[in-house]
Amino acid sequence: MTIEVLRAKLHRVTVTEADINYIGSITLDEDLIDAAGFVEGEKVQVLNVNNGDRLYTYVIKGPRGTGVVCLNGPAARRVSVGDIVIVVAYAHMTLDEAKVFKPTVVFPDERTNRLKQ
Repeated sequence: MTIEVLRAKLHRVTVTEADINYIGSITLDEDLIDAAGFVEGEKVQVLNVNNGDRLYTYVIKGPRGTGVVCLNGPAARRVSVGDIVIVVAYAHMTLDEAKVFKPTVVFPDERTNRLKQ
């Protein structure tokens, strides 16, 4: 048996763009992707702190060092530029694995979406 547990999280980043005309996904600064250990194309859940909405999408790489957090396609209708979101990835593990696993949690500067030094 496996359970689904938190694997990685970007805690409180600010939406910088919303592009309804893109095919879908969340574009993230490549620095944020690396820090959280996300993989391009990975399914993630986006939790909107401002309106309580939750949605699933997948990660695509944005330009490194830009702080970009852009919801694309239909997801763009569920956020506003300036909203604070949490981006979460999960993993399936056995109970024994989950008991000792430590997720990666990243706390970027929520005004700039850049990693704190």
